[in-house]
Amino acid sequence: MTATIEVPKRGLPVTIITGFLGSGKTTLLNHILNNQRGMRTAVLVNEFGEISIDAELIVSSEEDLVELNNGCICCTIRDDIAESVLRLMERSDKIDYLVVETTGLADPLPVALTFLGPELRDLTRLDSIITLVDATNFAPDLFNSNVAYSQIAYGDVILLNKTDLVEEAEIERLEKRIREIKEDARILRTVNSAVPLELILDTDLFQASSLPREEAHVHDGHDHHDHEHDHDHCEHPDHHHSHPSHIEADGFNSLAFESDQPFSLDAFQNFLNELPDAVFRAKGVLWFEESPERHIFHLSGRRYTLSSDEWPRQPKNQLVLIGQRLDTARLREKLQACIAHPATRG
Repeated sequence: MTATIEVPKRGLPVTIITGFLGSGKTTLLNHILNNQRGMRTAVLVNEFGEISIDAELIVSSEEDLVELNNGCICCTIRDDIAESVLRLMERSDKIDYLVVETTGLADPLPVALTFLGPELRDLTRLDSIITLVDATNFAPDLFNSNVAYSQIAYGDVILLNKTDLVEEAEIERLEKRIREIKEDARILRTVNSAVPLELILDTDLFQASSLPREEAHVHDGHDHHDHEHDHDHCEHPDHHHSHPSHIEADGFNSLAFESDQPFSLDAFQNFLNELPDAVFRAKGVLWFEESPERHIFHLSGRRYTLSSDEWPRQPKNQLVLIGQRLDTARLREKLQACIAHPATRG
């Protein structure tokens, strides 16, 4: 099992949002600002005039910064990104998360390299690059454009947006085209950029190895520090899964599983090995028959981390799986089958 355990990295997590003009980036930023709970999120944009911020939400407003009463901050990029990020970190007492929007004509690579460069790499951790693609306005010859190609090639998650306006056959053709550029692309179909935030924020999907070889060495030697997990949000992993109905309509769904009996470690490992690709995210606290400890579990895509500490109370299993068009009944059945010797227990 040790091969799959990763050491968490510290630093302010950063998500870069990229995509062509009109693909839905601003709508996604509004979605993040309106639905983000429990984290103080800063959004760094070229211009926040387009972001719809209700006047009653604003706590304070300065020339290039707006503070909202849900803990979010909106800030404009002035000159260069590194300088803007440093200034934002200096003036705000505590930011938990940073979302950076690139312009629609930008290649995300220079932005990513900014966070891997000497000024920011010890302060930040590049979490993921999210690329929005407009399903209604996606001509195949767009790929003759280096920027459009780069946006997909470097995207850790591709949001194929406005899928309600396009026939299924066309969507499948687009997905095939995207996979020709990025073989293992994680494609989420969305309407109005609405996606459960757990699938795009704090996913730890970015890997420096995905950058062109001559660029990736920038990241070499970057210390991976251990840090104390924030266990609070793992206690009740199903707190904030009341996704708005328009998300459910787009096929996003989740399964919350609880049991006051332990899992068999082998059975759970097999469950993970057979997990369908449609499960994009999972998190929870796990109790294994073979271990007296509490195990904190996070999964994004094919990668997962498992850290452990002591149980603060009676052990139990609590797990949430989030994805698109999940067969929740089948998954629940498989999790039930992971319980160690259910027949012999009381």
